[in-house]
Amino acid sequence: MLLHFSPASSTSPPSPSSFTSNYFLHRLSISRPPYLEFPLKPRTHLFKSTSPPVSYSTKTKLLYPSANRADFRSYALPGFDFGSVESVLEAAGVLTAIIVVHETGHFLAAYLQGIRVSKFAVGFGPILAKFNANDVEYSIRAFPLGGFVGFPDNDPDSDIPDDDANLLKNRPILDRVIVISAGVVANIIFAYAIIFTQVLSVGLPVQEPFSGVLVPDVRPFSAASRDGLLPGDVILAINGIQLPETGPRVVSQVVDIIKKNPKRNVFLKVERGKQDFEFGVTPDENVDGTGKIGVQLSPNIKITKLRPDNIFEAFNYAGKEFWGLTCNVLDSLKQTFMNFSQSASKVSGPVAIIAVGAEVARSTVDGLYEFAALLNLNLAVINLLPLPALDGGSLALVLLEAARGGRKLPLELEQRIMSSGIMFVLLLGLFLIVRDTLNLEFIKDLL
Repeated sequence: MLLHFSPASSTSPPSPSSFTSNYFLHRLSISRPPYLEFPLKPRTHLFKSTSPPVSYSTKTKLLYPSANRADFRSYALPGFDFGSVESVLEAAGVLTAIIVVHETGHFLAAYLQGIRVSKFAVGFGPILAKFNANDVEYSIRAFPLGGFVGFPDNDPDSDIPDDDANLLKNRPILDRVIVISAGVVANIIFAYAIIFTQVLSVGLPVQEPFSGVLVPDVRPFSAASRDGLLPGDVILAINGIQLPETGPRVVSQVVDIIKKNPKRNVFLKVERGKQDFEFGVTPDENVDGTGKIGVQLSPNIKITKLRPDNIFEAFNYAGKEFWGLTCNVLDSLKQTFMNFSQSASKVSGPVAIIAVGAEVARSTVDGLYEFAALLNLNLAVINLLPLPALDGGSLALVLLEAARGGRKLPLELEQRIMSSGIMFVLLLGLFLIVRDTLNLEFIKDLL
């Protein structure tokens, strides 16, 4: 998904020598509404129960750990829900921190090598506040869903001679590779630091699965509320189909049946306390013709915390969790490209990312740690793709130069390649913002 697209200035797109946090948090997996599901291979990180490992993949494709790891958030029907202002601000804060870390990686890699840097910006669009220090303009911009580090290489207003040895374009290939890849390295390190902090502070959640699907919340005046479903109920069967222990499709199974039966009675077998009840719920109809009952659904699991006994065990736990999340991100990316025709519609933008983050923030601190770690890993992986406007695209051009014996591509051709990629990112980002906004729960209720 496109998490950010940002111009190098408020009025013009960035030049090839401006590294931006354009990240497609494509279809990586973050536990997300199952009706936007994307299949992932099971992965085992740290687990406690003897049940088979499962992986919950979801719409935003920020990869979430799997195995018997806790699925930290519930699944919402039928659209995105921002929830409280506080949770939205927490989610936006996580995104901003990740952007700052990514751009700081680029900035430090250049600054410590003596390469000239002209701008460091958090956000894009009009400048809200700025100051200058050591010939660098530091700014905060109106839309905090991106950032960039600007270099004076191709700035027509710069008074630095074109042959200055400290311009990025005039530095050896290795120096430029370090600068280009530093943002990705910073995000990888930050992801591990977040997981390590989680291990030390709150421990890693592990889950023990039980049969059925839990209903954590029921929206007032919804079909579920009207027909008698209560928060805390466990759906054991739907339309006579017995639900198994938590698995990769148990929640999706319930969602799919509800979506396929608007205005038609759906029979539920529900466990409430120590008693079982059977009754029908009639889903309301969405604007897209699918059914909805206005509940949150989550796997029926018991969550416990796994805490390290010493610092060496903490490194071990963090390492296993980090490796498991990374493998899931890579697997998800692979599946995205192998099934692109099916998964293209599930690419999401910053609105959807914040909506998911807000739900995560409302659910548990554990989820917020994992959400932040996965955003970092997704940003790192996506930015390495050899596509124009991504770090991988800039890296590919430098490596092509190395393969040509140090002969650069014509400047006009290089700028044309990068500009086309930036334009694509901007148009895609605009499309995703509009689409994801229309998919917000309160917007759908207004339509």
